[in-house]
Amino acid sequence: MLNLSSQRGVTLVEVLVAVLIFSIGLTGAAGLLVMSARSSHGAYLRTQVTFLAQSMADRMQANPIGVWMGDYNGSYPNPVSQDCAAGCTPRQLAVHDKGIWSRQLTTFLPAGVQANILCDNTGLSYVPGPDERVLRPPYGGTCKMQVSWTGQGIGAVGSDKNDHAQETLAWEFQP
Repeated sequence: MLNLSSQRGVTLVEVLVAVLIFSIGLTGAAGLLVMSARSSHGAYLRTQVTFLAQSMADRMQANPIGVWMGDYNGSYPNPVSQDCAAGCTPRQLAVHDKGIWSRQLTTFLPAGVQANILCDNTGLSYVPGPDERVLRPPYGGTCKMQVSWTGQGIGAVGSDKNDHAQETLAWEFQP
């Protein structure tokens, strides 16, 4: 025979244990959601960097004399700009391209983005002068582009909000 006085409160304890287990599950799900959002944002930033790097490489490919003269070499963002509405020399076009790219870097990437471009033409047998009209001879040199930005790290739930990771895209290409 079952004694009813010994059964009192058992249902309440069962409900409390169920609520505890459910709360732990919700906390885990919330942690996964936060990590997913951080990962998605990191992927978004990497996509933006790749797009911007390709954009600058395309600009450089369209101005081979500016590349040969080393006009694209330097650190970015660079606030100097050039208006090319009435036409430009290759050197002025490089300044125009660098100004546009610098604005894009600061607009689409987090504050503190740093970029560097260095083109090496030491192995070239012929470098045209700035006033020569050249259709499109092969460049023969290489350019190195490096873009660094600070992304938000993927830390544990409740970790420091200032958990940042330095990320870098390094690319060597021939314009």
